[in-house]
Amino acid sequence: MEYRQIVAVTGLGGLYQLMSTKNDGAIVRSLTDKSVKFVSARIHHITPLESIEIYTTGDNVRLHEVLDKVKGKEEGLKNLNLSKADNAAIRAYFRTILPEFDEDRVYVSDIKKVLKWYDILKANDLLNFEAYSQATEIPAEQGPAAEAGTTETEEKPVKKAAPKKKKEEAEGAKAGEKPAKKAAPKKKKEEAEGAETAEKPVKKAAPKKKKAE
Repeated sequence: MEYRQIVAVTGLGGLYQLMSTKNDGAIVRSLTDKSVKFVSARIHHITPLESIEIYTTGDNVRLHEVLDKVKGKEEGLKNLNLSKADNAAIRAYFRTILPEFDEDRVYVSDIKKVLKWYDILKANDLLNFEAYSQATEIPAEQGPAAEAGTTETEEKPVKKAAPKKKKEEAEGAKAGEKPAKKAAPKKKKEEAEGAETAEKPVKKAAPKKKKAE
């Protein structure tokens, strides 16, 4: 199990490992109780953690970078009771992790969620982010990452070019076949008419009846 497989599901608490995807949803496994379930795409929205970013007063910061910084502030997290601490205390703690976070767009509920995710990932030994760096491309997924832009727009022309070429070739092949199909019945018709005109004199050449003497 790797960090890139971990997703958040709207309407469901905790984190999940993405097992497989289907046209109408996905199969996920809870990192908390290890239960496996199907989540419908019509009801739930699935967001990979690696596609999530945190708003700041400058450039957005990817979630795994924030989680990595929490490692150095674990003592403060242990002393912070998320269920009882007031909003000011939670914001103050998060400010020690990410001083530049945008307080107008990052709510206390968002901070609580990130810190709870940290505990879940730590329990599943998923806090090793050495494979991730600022240069690593973020997959084209839904969620905050989509606002920052992805390479999805660069790939679209390539995807559209293939079907267009096939369509032109198909039309060209179809146009080339039409004369051949029409020529055959026309030729047969002309041959049939020729045979009919050739046979008529033979019918007229039949011997006349002898006159009675």
